[in-house]
Amino acid sequence: MTEQAERIERRVVMTPEVAGQRLDQALAGLWSDFSRSRLAGWIKSGEIRVDGRQVKPRHALVGHEVVSLSAELVPHAEIAAEEIELDILIDDPEFLVVNKPAGLVVHPGSGNADGTLVNALLHFDPALAPLPRAGLVHRLDKDTSGCLVVARTSGAHKYLVAALKKRSIKRRYQALVWGHMVAGGAVDQPLGRHPVDRRRQVVRHDGRRALTHYRVARRLAGGTLLDVELETGRTHQIRVHMAHIQHPIVGDPMYGRRGAPAGLNEAQRKAWREFSRQALHACAIAFEHPASGETVHASAPLPADMQALVDLLESSDGMAAS
Repeated sequence: MTEQAERIERRVVMTPEVAGQRLDQALAGLWSDFSRSRLAGWIKSGEIRVDGRQVKPRHALVGHEVVSLSAELVPHAEIAAEEIELDILIDDPEFLVVNKPAGLVVHPGSGNADGTLVNALLHFDPALAPLPRAGLVHRLDKDTSGCLVVARTSGAHKYLVAALKKRSIKRRYQALVWGHMVAGGAVDQPLGRHPVDRRRQVVRHDGRRALTHYRVARRLAGGTLLDVELETGRTHQIRVHMAHIQHPIVGDPMYGRRGAPAGLNEAQRKAWREFSRQALHACAIAFEHPASGETVHASAPLPADMQALVDLLESSDGMAAS
């Protein structure tokens, strides 16, 4: 049976804070459940209008405009379902919670046409096809592991995306960072794109507010294992904030440091240098059930590679703890 397209109707009054931003850029932040490329397509086709007028994606906003969306959300017909093993933490009629492994790209894009989490989700549940991003409510970087929420119905998707924007979805991470930290704290620094390297995020005064809380979980040789909680969910937020306070995440290829710190034995130093991804794991998530309102909790243990490194850095002889 052919999947039916879903009608999407939205309306928003732009705030003065978006003045100077491109329309597609501003909407990607406001309506993060849709990709920027999809929003740009709707702008070009006139399905997104500004004060009733058709404009271009690069249209510069001044604030106070009324932006309306009226479009059909077609199924992901162009994305193939693939039989990729999934670690399902919670299988509910309204949503899934998935433990994403490190190395798995979340959504197809440039250079990653297949072999992604979305391909796997469409195989696991073909009914996800009409939903934005196949039901994904939020994202994790390719090399960050852990808990991801996927809506399975249109109603659940709308509810969970709204909950994310209201910051009522609580996400906890574990991060292994450089250096010895003696106490927890918070980083409240706005983030935006690097002015030259568009792949990177940086702390900048004109960026979007970003707030990260952290506390010490374990002190290790050369580093510290942190428990981290997000109040906002900006791109690369934890990675940039930890680097900003001079405790970058171990193995982070974009914001980290090379080599290994002093004071490690040979086995620890070798393991530190060879850890080739950011040591960041989304270990827990909590939110209200879209139908019942009851609190849902899900957790995922540290992946084996990160656990082995933590154990090794805790061991005085450099042998992994049993």
